[in-house]
Amino acid sequence: MAFLELITGGVPGTRYDLAGDQAVIGRNTECDVPLDVAAVSRRHAAILCNQGRYFVEDLQSRNGTFLNNLRVTERTPLRDGDELLICDQILRFRGDQGAGLSDESSRAELVDDTTQETGRASVMATLDVSGGSASWRMSAKPEVKLAAMVEISNSLGKTFSVDEILPKLLDSLFKIFLQADRGFVVMRPKPEGPLVPVAVKSRRESDEQRLRISRTIVEEAMNSRKAILSADATSDERFAMAQSITDFAIRSMICAPMIGSDGQPLGVIQIDTVNQRGHFTNEDLEVLAGVASHAAVAIDNATMHGQILVQQALQHDLELARRMQRGLLPTASPSIPGYFFFEHYQAARQVGGDYYDYINLPGGRFAVIVGDVAGKGVAAALLMARLSADVRFSLASEPDPAKAVQQINEGFAHHDWQDRFVTMIAAVVNPRKHELTIVNAGHMAPLLRGQGGQVEEIGEDDAGLPLGVASGFEYQAYTRVLEPGDMITLFTDGFSEAMNPERNLYGLERLKLQVGSPAVSVADVGQHILEDVHKFVDGFAQSDDMCIVCFGRLES
Repeated sequence: MAFLELITGGVPGTRYDLAGDQAVIGRNTECDVPLDVAAVSRRHAAILCNQGRYFVEDLQSRNGTFLNNLRVTERTPLRDGDELLICDQILRFRGDQGAGLSDESSRAELVDDTTQETGRASVMATLDVSGGSASWRMSAKPEVKLAAMVEISNSLGKTFSVDEILPKLLDSLFKIFLQADRGFVVMRPKPEGPLVPVAVKSRRESDEQRLRISRTIVEEAMNSRKAILSADATSDERFAMAQSITDFAIRSMICAPMIGSDGQPLGVIQIDTVNQRGHFTNEDLEVLAGVASHAAVAIDNATMHGQILVQQALQHDLELARRMQRGLLPTASPSIPGYFFFEHYQAARQVGGDYYDYINLPGGRFAVIVGDVAGKGVAAALLMARLSADVRFSLASEPDPAKAVQQINEGFAHHDWQDRFVTMIAAVVNPRKHELTIVNAGHMAPLLRGQGGQVEEIGEDDAGLPLGVASGFEYQAYTRVLEPGDMITLFTDGFSEAMNPERNLYGLERLKLQVGSPAVSVADVGQHILEDVHKFVDGFAQSDDMCIVCFGRLES
């Protein structure tokens, strides 16, 4: 009996037998495969059985169903060993003797029957297909060519699933080659895997027993990249020891490799007959070569379609992650009497590792945070989300900013972040006293712009290690009074290390000049910095996340 085995999530190793024509997977306890996970829909997906073949279908779930990392958008065949991803739950499909393309593997096998004998072969013709469809020219009768191409085009042009292409291919070939008794498609389902029969068709029910396919013939066609016609395979000395031929008294056989767009063989199509009067001809060989070329294009297209679906699913997930990450950042500047703010955040990718926050603290204080997770992308974004929660909790529960940062560091240092760390500035302001306290965890020093326009780096001597580098580190605080007109600029290295087309860096000194330029307000200074950086990079691709926060005390 076919079944699903839980690989990840819940209790790994749990087996769910697939009895009947349908088994529903979902959060509802009444489902045949219950998954007690909040993100799983109540009726998430279904496994369907139709005449011994198994399929998976998504039931319009919220978070989708994925088969071997491809999003399931329609009813899709299952093969033995396929893996279903439902939220964070991984289920492996194990088929019985009638499960998808694994059914073909159970009906047929490749036989290692290579012979060392040599002699005159009765191969009637070969056709070089190594150069694709342009390297051969069909000379079959017009009606045969038309029937072949129309049949194959109609069958293969309507699907983007390799699992559906191959059975349709054999069905079409049996309509074209009326003398055919058996047909096979042999491929490698996985790039580094063995050759296996992935589609099998027999003309007569008496041939439904386990079929043997000659590895000799398959490898000859693939290695030589030539289509092969043997008028009497039983007397063909090249295949004299091929057990599959002698067992079934194959009288005539045509075999053609499917050559992919990269020039490499994807597999082989073989048609054979036991009818002494039904020999295949040169024209048949050319038709099969054309069909194989057309099938290779269809398989390439199906593969690319699958890759596009994966990319679309990834883009959808990244867009969702981007919106979630933006939801962690402040939606507006704080409203603090006598203080003004400016902020800008731009990730190099859909999601990033830079971080900023405004936090209201007990006693009327507020904190301005800017951080930079080592690296970019999803991993950095996840670490940034963790940082956001830890910073808010620690600063709200610990009145001493230095001890709060030490507390944050301890939480990070005791986890294995695979050599990732975080640099961060925590600037805490008491607006009643206009007192500024800065704790620097390995970040670039803040820039202080005085009322007269002079710019200096502050708190650099008191900077400590980045978060997560070492536990037990004691951070020091830098404290000063903010005078009227003072402005603080916190930034990540996406600004100072922004590059232009000549690969020159924007640099800290140029940033200082912009911070010190004449300006009416904090917002003017921030906007002036953005415009100057944009002018400098001159359209060159952003290589790192960029975050800047400016805040200052109103002039008296």
